[in-house]
Amino acid sequence: MNMQQKIADRVKSVPPSGIRKFFDIVSEMKDAISLGVGEPDFVTPWRIREASIYSIEKGKTYYTSNWGTIELRQAIARYLKERYNIGYSFKDEIVVTVGASEAIDLALRAILNPGDEVLVPEPSYVSYMPCVTFAGGNAVKVICEAKDEFRLKPENLTDKINSKTKALILPYPNNPTGAVMRKDDLLLIAECIRDTDIIVISDEIYSELTYGGIPHVSFASIPGMKERTIVLNGFSKAFAMTGWRIGYAAGDPDLIGAMVKIHQYTMLCASVMGQIAALEALNGGFTNDFEDVRNMTKQYDMRRRVIVKGFNDMGLDCFEPMGAFYAFPCIKSTGLTSEEFCERLLLSEKVAVVPGTAFGESGEGYIRCSYAYSIESINEALKRIKTFLAKHRNIGDGSIDGTDLLITV
Repeated sequence: MNMQQKIADRVKSVPPSGIRKFFDIVSEMKDAISLGVGEPDFVTPWRIREASIYSIEKGKTYYTSNWGTIELRQAIARYLKERYNIGYSFKDEIVVTVGASEAIDLALRAILNPGDEVLVPEPSYVSYMPCVTFAGGNAVKVICEAKDEFRLKPENLTDKINSKTKALILPYPNNPTGAVMRKDDLLLIAECIRDTDIIVISDEIYSELTYGGIPHVSFASIPGMKERTIVLNGFSKAFAMTGWRIGYAAGDPDLIGAMVKIHQYTMLCASVMGQIAALEALNGGFTNDFEDVRNMTKQYDMRRRVIVKGFNDMGLDCFEPMGAFYAFPCIKSTGLTSEEFCERLLLSEKVAVVPGTAFGESGEGYIRCSYAYSIESINEALKRIKTFLAKHRNIGDGSIDGTDLLITV
């Protein structure tokens, strides 16, 4: 039996994640530096770890409600109200998920019928378009450009809206560009869709990580938009809790109820130990004004300024990211494609970064570099990239040391 023929067409049509292509090689490469994975280098704060350890010692190892524990949902409701001025009922408007990634999948599967279209700003997180496909919908890219600071512009959005448009994914602060949508930007987007029935899936996982005094504004806080918006968030990025896999969605009770229906038949519930840790993350945050988050954000801000200056100083134009923890420098001046640049940089100088094309075709000519790494690693990576550029420019024929270096995967 040919099992390849048995795989669903929609699954075969989706390529593997472009982020992971190089990192099996990096893990086996001595003295390699990776700026590729979007994961904080901070350890989860001790008070959060301790709360979970203590819960295990007390025997709290059971299932929770499909919705998540009442205590955590109450804390999430308080957090969203106090931090972003959006009010939700913990009873039927919030569900705790296995990371924000599951929340994306649930939201799409809950609303899409075959042929429905979802507008996806590009460049953006690698999971959006595949998840639309897996849910039976059609992803329609909306290009965001460097000249607009990679913000979603209303004129680009309006051109894509038609009778099949079911939803818009709004991923800000943005991965991979670090772009931020200010309140004035969101007001313009709201006007574009106000007279439509478009649902907005607002992925706000980086909401705590903004810089330069620019506060995060939730799309659900824009007048008239809360009713049509599903807010997605989680604990991975701001609280350095990637491995705990705790996220959540908040929105209209009918939409959240539909998501819970899928969740209860697939994941059942998020881990109780993770939920207890997330509860401490919030409750402790309310007590100390989120000091842990503020301290980590200060470190990211310092690293952000170092890496952006480093790229610009070596002649790679780099838009200043005002959110998340990624830089998205332009490498078009090298004459290499994004894929070639990343492959040759890895094999020549042992530095791993992600080609911009992993985030959509419009990412060609860019690379994504995470600055969620130590300042020592960032400085060494910048030094090696500068060396790589000097070799490339000296040869001038698009090769390194006269050799075409390509990775076979």
